Parts: sequence; C-alpha cells; structure tokens
Amino acid sequence: MTLIMAIVNVTPDSFSDGGRYLDPDAAIAHARSLRAQGADLLDIGGESTRPGAERVAPRVEQQRVLPVVEALASEGAVVSIDTMNASTARAAVAAGARIVNDVSGGLADPDMLDAVAETDAEIALGHWRGPSTDMYARADYVDVGREVADELAERVAAARAAGIAPDRIVVDPGIGFGKRGIQNWDVLRAIPAIAALGSRVLIGTSRKRFLAEVLGDDADLARRDLATAVTSALAARSGAWAVRVHDVPTTRDALAVARTWEA
Repeated sequence: MTLIMAIVNVTPDSFSDGGRYLDPDAAIAHARSLRAQGADLLDIGGESTRPGAERVAPRVEQQRVLPVVEALASEGAVVSIDTMNASTARAAVAAGARIVNDVSGGLADPDMLDAVAETDAEIALGHWRGPSTDMYARADYVDVGREVADELAERVAAARAAGIAPDRIVVDPGIGFGKRGIQNWDVLRAIPAIAALGSRVLIGTSRKRFLAEVLGDDADLARRDLATAVTSALAARSGAWAVRVHDVPTTRDALAVARTWEA
C-alpha cells in the first residue's frame, strides 16, 4: 500500500504555504491535523527548496525544525526531516526523526551520507542537478527518464558505499527539481524503470508548477490539490512506495479509489 508523506514547512518562504507554520506550535498543530487526516509520515522542513530560494544556515534551520521533530516523535509519529545539511540530519535523528529526506541526494553536503550511515535512520535520495537558485540551468536531457534513473543509481551506490544498507534507501526522481514542464511528465512515466533499481520510490508532485501549466495559471490550491491526488494515485499504480503531499484527504481518497479499482 502506498504511504502518504505529509509536508510540514516550518519556513517563511515555501512556495505554497510559506510562513503559515513558521511558529513551532503552529507547525506541531498542523502536523497533528495531517496525521489525524491519515498521513503515515510527517516530513518536517526548515529550508525552502522552491525555485530561486536562498540557502538557510543550519543553525537557523535547526532552530525551526528540532522542537517540531521532537514533539511529534514523542507522540509516536513517524517523522522525516527534509534537509540538505548533515548537521541538521544528525540533530533531527537524535530528536526522533526516522527518515532523512535529502532532495540533493547527498550532493549538497559531502558529509550527509556518512552522517546517516552512523545512525539507524533511512534516507530518501532525491535527483538533483544543482541548487534552487539556478535549478533549471541544468535541465538539459536527451532521455530524461533514463538519465534520472541512471543518476539515482549512482546516488544509491554512493549511499551503499558509505555504509547505508539497501533496505534503508529510498529514491525520489525529484519532480520539479532541475526539470521543466513536460520533462516532469516523462519522469513520472519512468517510475517503473526507477522502481526497477530496487529501492523504494518516493514521488512528490504536490501543487507544483507543472500541474498548473496543465490546469491554467489561474488554478487555485484546491484544483492543484486535486491534480496532485490524481498524479499520486497514478504514481501508486506505477509502483511508488510513498507520495509526498500538502493536502492529505484528497490524496487519501484518490489512493483508496485506486486500490479498490485494482482489487
């Protein structure tokens, strides 16, 4: 069964809900609500990775996320820390996080893979070709699905070489990261090839620009959430282990319908 990873942005500048949950108490309350709605995993992030976003100092990132991670983990939630910083990953795992979600696949911080290897946490390795400030500068592909799969295979090999067991590794093809418009659809069609690498696959399409390009620039969040739910259900049918979303109920319902259809 495909799991739902719910997004909790403890940031002032995330593209969809920046600032709404910057206060730790607000973030914790929001996360509890998402869990009550059916989220299996809570992904806590203190640094925006939207296009053009500037990096945040690890100290600031940790001030934002650690109280939230600790509170939710103490309640029994399965917490993921969304970070590209090894020091934040270490601190968050010590606070109770069980997954490190690194959208850079361990490329942004050379210490990340070793840091995770020293713990019993799992790691989600995102496909990444550069920082958010110029993420589209490297969106040059011949066969985007195959190239993403090959580059993810390299990151899996690097993680294993660092001492992370295969059953602790998740791969994420990085929808929207260094990929333009139709390239994202080509990557989604390649989920079976990515799953064939042997690692669990995490897919995150939530509210992203390529969906708005299909719906029209005037698409509000409700329409983007519906489109997210559709792509999440299709990703589940293609073999995704988990889908990462802002809105849990629409995706929960879409996955339930898809499961019933398959059954």
